[in-house]
Amino acid sequence: MSKKHRTPEFNLQLNEEQKKAKSEILNNDIIVIKGQAGTGKTLLACQVALDLFSNKDIEKIIISRPLVTAGNEELGFLPGSAFDKTLPYLVPIYSNMYQLWDKVEIDALVQAGDIEICPLAFLRGRTFVNSLVIVDEAQNCTHSQLEGILGRLGKGSKMIICGDMSQCDLQNKKESGLEFLKNLISVPRFKIVTLEANHRHSIVEPILKIYKEFRD
Repeated sequence: MSKKHRTPEFNLQLNEEQKKAKSEILNNDIIVIKGQAGTGKTLLACQVALDLFSNKDIEKIIISRPLVTAGNEELGFLPGSAFDKTLPYLVPIYSNMYQLWDKVEIDALVQAGDIEICPLAFLRGRTFVNSLVIVDEAQNCTHSQLEGILGRLGKGSKMIICGDMSQCDLQNKKESGLEFLKNLISVPRFKIVTLEANHRHSIVEPILKIYKEFRD
């Protein structure tokens, strides 16, 4: 663990809904955060991760996300290392962390390996110990992918799974494993919470509502 980190003074504060959700995260081991676009799912996950790390409750922050583009837009071949290839998909998470804390501090944690990018394809053989694992855009994870990453949770760790089925980009939405997670609610220290409040422009919420009614 890096010895240079300090307790962050977050630039953004959680609202009451997010504070209640954070309490559920702290009191459970695997937490699914659901909510439509703009409800702050990823922001909350990043805030909890940085808070737990700064308090030395965990030793590492693991970030994983399916490599699926919105609308299945083809990006073509991406050169470079695994980190280079996955970076475009992880920009939203870095953006949230930069909003919460100083960019230099975040980049230093990444450089030190305290924040690790772990593509779903490279999970086999891994066990995440004393870590906070963030699985973002989980609506684009298949059943086998979610089963795989859930099985990697080790001692002293927590996992936050963020997703919203209305933003599923899989060609066959039945392949998404997100909705199946409700079958795990009887498992001790497994919790599902839903965020409702919109944190984006006020025009976003009514627009999304109309699209939802159109799809339904």
